[in-house]
Amino acid sequence: MQLKANFLRFKISVVCAHKPLPKSQQSMIFRRFSGRFLTAIPDSCKLKFEAKRSFRSDAALEAIANALEEKVPNLVLYNYPSFSGAFSALFAHLYHYRLRLPCLILPFSSLIPFRVEDLCLEGFERCYLLDFVVPKDFACQKTACEIVCFDHRNSALKRIGLIKEEHKKRLKIYVDTETSSSKAVYKYFSSKLTDQRSSEVEALSLLSVEDKTRVESVLDYIEDIDLRRWMLPDIKAFSFGLKDWRSRINCIINPYMYEQLLKISSADLIAYGNSYFSSRLIDAKKLLKLNKAFKIRLGRGLYGECLGMRADGNHQLSDELGKLLSLQSSAAGLRPIGAVTFVQRNNLKMCLRSTDAITNTSEVAKAYGGGGTSSSSSFIIRMDEYNQWISKL
Repeated sequence: MQLKANFLRFKISVVCAHKPLPKSQQSMIFRRFSGRFLTAIPDSCKLKFEAKRSFRSDAALEAIANALEEKVPNLVLYNYPSFSGAFSALFAHLYHYRLRLPCLILPFSSLIPFRVEDLCLEGFERCYLLDFVVPKDFACQKTACEIVCFDHRNSALKRIGLIKEEHKKRLKIYVDTETSSSKAVYKYFSSKLTDQRSSEVEALSLLSVEDKTRVESVLDYIEDIDLRRWMLPDIKAFSFGLKDWRSRINCIINPYMYEQLLKISSADLIAYGNSYFSSRLIDAKKLLKLNKAFKIRLGRGLYGECLGMRADGNHQLSDELGKLLSLQSSAAGLRPIGAVTFVQRNNLKMCLRSTDAITNTSEVAKAYGGGGTSSSSSFIIRMDEYNQWISKL
């Protein structure tokens, strides 16, 4: 079965130790994939390759087969498309690279996950699961392979509780709901690398002095998002800037992922995000000048009155428009809420925004089948009901 592309440059973290590795292992750094079976693999580990554009692709499955053939001891699976997972993969890569240990790193998607039989865990000495807890079927496997996993989600604690005690003996589970997975993995591999120090070997560091401050700053912001704190300065701008990187954190299709992650700067992402938000605010102000606001009787007056406008064709500016209307509404002596309405997928949608810390917009949204937070909410409203709410100024 042939891959659609003739070549796929798939980077496997295999480096030379103190003495050169055999040519067969050196050739694993960039390998050509043909979608064929490898006869050197035992019958129990033979992999069925499927012509699917997924994480269980020919390339990923054959990479596992190649690693088993070359007796690569370490397998790393990282949560995709999680940035915490991607940075965790970076730290695993750097650790094995510094010590010149063979290692196979692959993205793991919960939507199209690897099957237990795909991985043939009995062929590996150690398997790292980064930013996700070991699946139940993995834990139940009778194999000598040590499984080390990291997670920060509360749901992970529940899944761990479902694993039988007899299966936990070969598992090392690190779950800390107060620390993001990427930070936990960073500390873990940094500590392991420090422990390798000896009189014959220079002290090794996971990150260079040049990269350390920059990467740790990015980890602080990712943790702020992962733990849903949203407290760091310009965190929303950072989050927006980071989104553009999501397409690059699949190491199967991006062999330069590690180098690129090392160069990410929180200052650059924030600047990009702020620039984008600034341009949207300018567009929203222009639109607001062209379209006169009108009074909205929320819930036919049950929830008070505020200012609103129609934004058909410009719904992408609903957040900025809502906040501007909230300020105008407050200045006009109405409730500090901005109501932006537009047609979306043949439905009339109303978005409510407030710049006031006390006002709760979600009480209105929930009463009409919607939801959201106190400062930002939305719901679908019937046209006849909407007509009962509006009154021109």
